[in-house]
Amino acid sequence: MENRKQKISVVTLGCAKNIVDSEVLLGQLKAGRAEVVENIHEADVAVINTCGFVEAAKQESLDAIIEAVAKKNAGKLKKVVVMGCLAERYAKELALEVPEVDAFYGTRQLKEVLNEVGVDFRQELLGERSLSTPSHFAYLKISEGCDHPCSFCAIPLMRGVHRSRPEEVILKEARFLAHQGVKELIVIAQDSTYYGMDLHGERRLHRLLDRLAEVEGLQWIRLMYAYPSKFPTEVLSVMAENRKVCRYLDVPLQHASDSVLKSMRRGITNRATRELLEKMRSTIPDIALRTTLIVGYPTESDRDFEVLYDFVKETEFHRLGVFTYSQEEGTFAYDLGDPVPPSVKEERREAIMELQQGISEKRNESLIGSNVRVLVDRKENGFAVGRTEWDAPEIDQEVFIKGNGDLYVGNFYDVTIVDSVEYDLYAKWSGKTE
Repeated sequence: MENRKQKISVVTLGCAKNIVDSEVLLGQLKAGRAEVVENIHEADVAVINTCGFVEAAKQESLDAIIEAVAKKNAGKLKKVVVMGCLAERYAKELALEVPEVDAFYGTRQLKEVLNEVGVDFRQELLGERSLSTPSHFAYLKISEGCDHPCSFCAIPLMRGVHRSRPEEVILKEARFLAHQGVKELIVIAQDSTYYGMDLHGERRLHRLLDRLAEVEGLQWIRLMYAYPSKFPTEVLSVMAENRKVCRYLDVPLQHASDSVLKSMRRGITNRATRELLEKMRSTIPDIALRTTLIVGYPTESDRDFEVLYDFVKETEFHRLGVFTYSQEEGTFAYDLGDPVPPSVKEERREAIMELQQGISEKRNESLIGSNVRVLVDRKENGFAVGRTEWDAPEIDQEVFIKGNGDLYVGNFYDVTIVDSVEYDLYAKWSGKTE
């Protein structure tokens, strides 16, 4: 009788928070001497970490589940385990739709997932992970869940209320990552600016950033998912004074029309938003601001969209992404229906992105001839490809450096920008390594 270990593959879908969850799972699996394989085609067991944020993400997760089940039915997999946000939100419905799945687990059931695949949970490994990103950067989740009542958002349904991780636990993980060779930490959460409220009754993100910057080996600390309402301005002082903290800020604004913001329950107005952005730019003149927006919200009129369009035109964000509204069961906005036609949503999304393309092209042209510091992420087609401190991996633009033979992935280099396109830069290397 065959007595080999089962090969386990973890499939990760969705956001960076899911990446971290999968990396924690992988760390436990490997510590438990499970045989982990990257390719699902080589696996006996597939663990699918799902996303349930918007309709497109839900469909992608469902497609992955159905594909894995088809492999199981064909005898190419022995077990399919589904975890994460989609399972948290729709476990009963999924069990009826795809009964071939062996088990469903939510976002807070790591021990149960491990038990399902025959591995014991090890408490002493908390803070340790098996990285799936390039070894020089990693995501650092500082909290889980969200207390904000945004009308369109299903995150609290899947991730629960806001729960800050203790500072010392986060620092232990940061030191572990730095010891593994990580040079850039990307700080993530459902709302990073709320950090500390549940533990200390006050926001302590600025203190945490200062302490992370003390971790030996780390050179960049990047802040994502900064909720704009009641933004803790002490964070800006840390960013201005501490060179390890990137002059980059991801602030998901979602909209600019007061009537839409009110219906969205965002807790901020157009005027307060403008004042906040002005404060950020006056405190840190060379800060790069990234935001995400939603178009096609149920109450968004043509006039509301014009307000949003003009706001983007005037503000000139460095980086910007646009989602079309997705009606989600269980949210406050669900009863508003979904009256904006898909074609209108897409037209509005394309209009904003076309506007942003011109803004980005103008900004990039202004950088030609300047010297910037770049962290190299990979090599391809005769180029070393990296990022400045004003760009996050996966979602922002890149710098293509000719002559990659002498440049190494994971190293910093001083380069000169020689050309640009809408969303990328081209550079030459001076020959100096930092």
